[in-house]
Amino acid sequence: MTVENAPDLALARKVLAAQPFSALLGTRLTAFGDGEATLELAVRDDLRQQDGHLHGGVLAYAADNALTFAAGTVAGARLLTAGFTIDYLRPARGTLLRAHARVVRAGRSRVVCRCDLSAVDDAGEETLCAVAQGTIAVPEPPVTAARGRVPPPGT
Repeated sequence: MTVENAPDLALARKVLAAQPFSALLGTRLTAFGDGEATLELAVRDDLRQQDGHLHGGVLAYAADNALTFAAGTVAGARLLTAGFTIDYLRPARGTLLRAHARVVRAGRSRVVCRCDLSAVDDAGEETLCAVAQGTIAVPEPPVTAARGRVPPPGT
């Protein structure tokens, strides 16, 4: 898929809004294009773990989604996470979580991306709290009779 066929910010926001878990968390897509995507979500008490900082699972969710949205800027909307790793650098404390991902390399069937996750405080100061890298799979288009791979029905 070419960049011309990649979704735009408005479509990408609709895709995010259609994800029930993202809606539950109140995740917003604040930037999308040119091999990069940024997701933000407000830090709430119900997203914290017992020591008061943001739960690692929330950071992992944000990394996964940001990685996939970054890949979507170059590979289109039909994508699946093949895998990712995350390294937690320090506890996430603040009022906002920002996940900024960028494409490292885009191939025909895989897109490799990196993501920085930062906690933002009330003064707007960002603190890097985790980094992630992931591989996003670009599934092959469905096989159709028009492409000659599947015999037409009734033959």
